[in-house]
Amino acid sequence: MKKLGITALATLIMGACSQQSGGETAADGSADTPAADTQGAADDSKNADAGIVRPPLDPFPSTYERYASDAVLITGATVLTGTGERIDGGAVLLQDGKIAMVGAAAAMTVPEGTATIDAQGKWVTPGVIDIHSHLGDYPSPSTDSTSDGNEVTSPNTAHVWAEHSVWPQDAGFTRALAAGVTSLQVLPGSANLFGGRSVILKNVPSRTVQGMKFPGAAYGLKMACGENPKRVYAERGGPGTRMGNFAGYRAAWIEAAAYKKSWEDYAAKYEKWAASEDEEEKEKDAPDAPARDLKLETLAGALSGDIKVNMHCYRADEMVQVIDMSKEFGYKVSTFHHAIEAYKVADFLAENGICAAMWADWWGFKLEAYDTVRENAALVYAQPDSCAIIHSDSDIGIQRLNQEAAKAMGAGRRIGVDVTPKDAIAWITANPAKAMGIDDQTGTLESGKMADVVIWNRNPFSVYARAEQVYVDGALLYDRADPTRSPRMDFEIGQLDNGYTGGAGQ
Repeated sequence: MKKLGITALATLIMGACSQQSGGETAADGSADTPAADTQGAADDSKNADAGIVRPPLDPFPSTYERYASDAVLITGATVLTGTGERIDGGAVLLQDGKIAMVGAAAAMTVPEGTATIDAQGKWVTPGVIDIHSHLGDYPSPSTDSTSDGNEVTSPNTAHVWAEHSVWPQDAGFTRALAAGVTSLQVLPGSANLFGGRSVILKNVPSRTVQGMKFPGAAYGLKMACGENPKRVYAERGGPGTRMGNFAGYRAAWIEAAAYKKSWEDYAAKYEKWAASEDEEEKEKDAPDAPARDLKLETLAGALSGDIKVNMHCYRADEMVQVIDMSKEFGYKVSTFHHAIEAYKVADFLAENGICAAMWADWWGFKLEAYDTVRENAALVYAQPDSCAIIHSDSDIGIQRLNQEAAKAMGAGRRIGVDVTPKDAIAWITANPAKAMGIDDQTGTLESGKMADVVIWNRNPFSVYARAEQVYVDGALLYDRADPTRSPRMDFEIGQLDNGYTGGAGQ
């Protein structure tokens, strides 16, 4: 695999400011970034008059462009595809930033001149995906100045966006990269009923958060139930009880539904006006668009399905109540996060197509976190049509998601749940991608998907496993054997002289 040029490598080392905006191109010389969504462009083409006003879906679109890469064949490894398949003596071909072929090494035919990596004795998986992270919003080094994850000013702060707090120089990103993490969702904190919008990132060095944003990924809405909101706001005007929490959600959804309808009514009136052939009608001024409200825009987006709902919720009974509320207002919960008691209502989650993002064994740090079992994830997995995810919620845990999944897998096997590495790898790859709505692009090793790939020195579910090489869109961004391949942030400059090799904690 050809290394980055000297200029590009220097950019990586100096302050992680290697965002490729307008610079890198694909191997064939063409820009490889998907075109940013221009809000309303597709819809406006169908309108009687394209002058209709619409709130922008994404006023800060992704400027991410993949790093240039050469074709490479990883061969001879044990391959876990994330689709439930294990291939012993397998091979994966990366070409033009995509996965070109996956299969048995002996049957693989590759283009002439392709670089080859002999991965005998090693394991290959999709890039790890963390669905619940606060990297960038609670960065390292941690100071009051950089602590920007919770807007603790109102029970409803749906108007804030996590991306506007993300500090791209957080050294946690490079630590996570060294642990095989290629994509992550950064969420606001859980102090509020409605915490704000999340953002999905590619784990690449960049000067700007837009340079990290996963192209085309939907936004998420962070909500929280239970102890946190009532503890934070009990002495600040409420809510101070769980019934107060639910009253707050419902009042906000009622307001959001009315806001959504006002825009739908406006659009219908505008289209009728624009399509009218009545001269008197055409002489009238076009209907006025409603006033924009950033808070209600986010909630209306969740009601319409454009924004995915991520619900911090511990107790089983509250999860079921939230499901009932979602049916009352016509939105869908994508994922319950933390979900300490998911095992008690795993059938409810499966029946409603809701994922549970869980820790392997965190518990007891507050009362609502008390009644879990180590078999939680395995018991969710055991349900037909289930969606079990292992998440971090931690700058340390994100460095060991493979080990966290291993703990959960082991706990399940001890009670007779037949879960193997080829299944459990989906808990940190395919399933979070599904819940985040990016599974058509990443999360599994399948032809045509992003070449987000990890080579492990052994079974990734071993306590001794380490990520040796990490590819993002086919570009080798981390190589444990080559420190110059490992991006560093400003705070780490000069650490090579002190023995730093990248990926602390690994």
